[in-house]
Amino acid sequence: MTVELKELPFDTDAGFGSRARIGLVVLENDQTVEAELASLWPKGVAAFATRIPMEDRVTAESLLAMETRIPEAAGLLPEVMGFDVIGYGCTSAATLIGEERVSSALHRAHPEVPNTNPISAVLAAMEALGARRIAVVTPYNAEVTTGIVSLLEDRGLDVAAAGSFLEESDANVARITEASVAAAVREMVANCTGDSDPEALDAVFVSCTSLRAYGVAADLEAELGVAVISSNLAFGWHLLRLAGIDDDLSGLGRLFSLGLER
Repeated sequence: MTVELKELPFDTDAGFGSRARIGLVVLENDQTVEAELASLWPKGVAAFATRIPMEDRVTAESLLAMETRIPEAAGLLPEVMGFDVIGYGCTSAATLIGEERVSSALHRAHPEVPNTNPISAVLAAMEALGARRIAVVTPYNAEVTTGIVSLLEDRGLDVAAAGSFLEESDANVARITEASVAAAVREMVANCTGDSDPEALDAVFVSCTSLRAYGVAADLEAELGVAVISSNLAFGWHLLRLAGIDDDLSGLGRLFSLGLER
C-alpha cells in the first residue's frame, strides 16, 4: 500500500534567541563555561557554541598556539543565525595572544559582529565597578599567572596580591570545588586588607573559565565587602551588554546591576 504524502501547513516564529543570540568559541576541554553561562541567560537569550582544539595542559605555548585556530572555529558558527555578539572563551589565551589579535581573528569569520573575551570583559567589568585595587586568584602555572597580572597592571589596575592553585590540567581545574575558590578569595582579601581596613581592596578577580564561582560570588561579596568577579561572570555580563541586554539579574553580585561604561 502506498501512503500519499500530505503537505502540512506551518507557522514560524523567532525561535530560540528572540531577544539576542550569542555565539561562543569554547575550548574543547572546558567543562565549566557553557554550564555556568547557561544559568545566566534571561528569557529570550540563547547561546550557541562551537569548540576549538586545545591541549589539556595549559601552558604559554599551548595557549598561543590557538590563535591560528580561532577563525576556523568561529566560522563554524553560521552567519545565518544572526548573532548579536561572539565570545572567545579563554582568559589566559586572550591575555597572552592579545585582545586585539583575538578580536581580529574572530572578525575574520564574523566581520560585522561585536566580540569579546574574558580578559576584555573583566577589564570592562572593573571599569564599570570603579575598581582599581584588586587581588587575583588563578589556577595557572607561574608564567601564565604572571601574564595575567602584567596585563591587568598595564591597563591601570593595582594588583595588590595574587595566588594560584598551580594546576596545569584543565580537566583538574574544572573539578576544583567552589569551596576551594571561596577559601582562596578569602585568603587574598585577608592578605591585602587585614582586619582593620576591609575597604582598601575593591575587587577580587577569579581568573579562568574552567574555575567555578557562580554559586559563591554573591555571598562572598556580602561577606567580604568587595566585588568578586570571575572570568565567567564578567564574560557573561559583557556578552549580554554588548548584545543590548541590560537586564538587572539578581543573585550574581553587584556587577549585574550595572551597564557598560562607554
